[in-house]
Amino acid sequence: MKAWVVQEDLSLQQVELAEPQPGAGQVRVKIQAAAVNKRDYWISVGKYPGIKPGVALGSDGAGVVDMLGEGVSKDWLRKSVVINPNINWGPNPAVQSEDYQILGMPAHGTFAEYVVVDEDRLHLKPDFLLAEEAAALPLSGLTAFRACFFHGQIAEEKKVLVTGFGGGVAHYAFMFARAAGASVSVTSGKPANLEKARQMGATHAFDYREADWITQASMHCSGFDVIVDSAGGKQFNELIRLLKPAGRLVFYGATNGLPDKLDLYRLFWKQITIQGSTMGNDTEFAEMLAFVTDKQIHPLIRRQYPFEQTDLAIKQLSDTSAPGKVVIVF
Repeated sequence: MKAWVVQEDLSLQQVELAEPQPGAGQVRVKIQAAAVNKRDYWISVGKYPGIKPGVALGSDGAGVVDMLGEGVSKDWLRKSVVINPNINWGPNPAVQSEDYQILGMPAHGTFAEYVVVDEDRLHLKPDFLLAEEAAALPLSGLTAFRACFFHGQIAEEKKVLVTGFGGGVAHYAFMFARAAGASVSVTSGKPANLEKARQMGATHAFDYREADWITQASMHCSGFDVIVDSAGGKQFNELIRLLKPAGRLVFYGATNGLPDKLDLYRLFWKQITIQGSTMGNDTEFAEMLAFVTDKQIHPLIRRQYPFEQTDLAIKQLSDTSAPGKVVIVF
């Protein structure tokens, strides 16, 4: 089978691998669509822990079950499925175990014609979603779902700010929070992204390149109950300023690095919660699919690439000029 595999020099090449065979309790999925994530990009440039040459990348995938291992229910055969990329989350729903892994490194992932996974990684593809839409959900969608609901406790009438509207996770956080009935504002450094957010129902859209955007946000919003952030950096204390008393700042990344300092005075006086977050657990994955189905949420597909251009698709992750996911179609 064809697969995009990390080489010894950490470059990504399309190679031929033997077709995988499912073992006991496993299934083989013929991939129809996969999505790329920042994780794939960082692996491709050698800036991710535990990189193992010879592995096919890809955490997100949707396809059709075409082979069953011993002990697997025959009901799965020929079913359209979406794959939960969690491996060994562990028994504690609040935090992943020390053995936790994500599909696509060190285990072969979805940038291949076939992938073998354990039976319990399968979920039926929601009927209303195309394969490429379902493939765009797992990693980014689950990360946003956990940040919004497990940690952010977003609910109807809450005021929410999602920073960096343009990233894969951020666009899901925006859509999930709005579907839950919250009033949702966004930030972006791209005018086109701000306009798209307004079209999708954003209460306010702030250009973080403007020196007074924090002042604008304070005037228009009178504080947020929840802020969902992936940037960190110097703006972190500014986000703390924008929170209401007892507000929550949930962050799932630090693309802008560490803040120079932390405003502890405002943190304790306003009784603010700062909460780190990652991709969610297995229960949350099922809950996310149910939520997406109930609310009929269609992921935004920013761009599609044929499987033969997977390397180009990964490189496009540095382009945030439009919100949504980059998808590979087989």
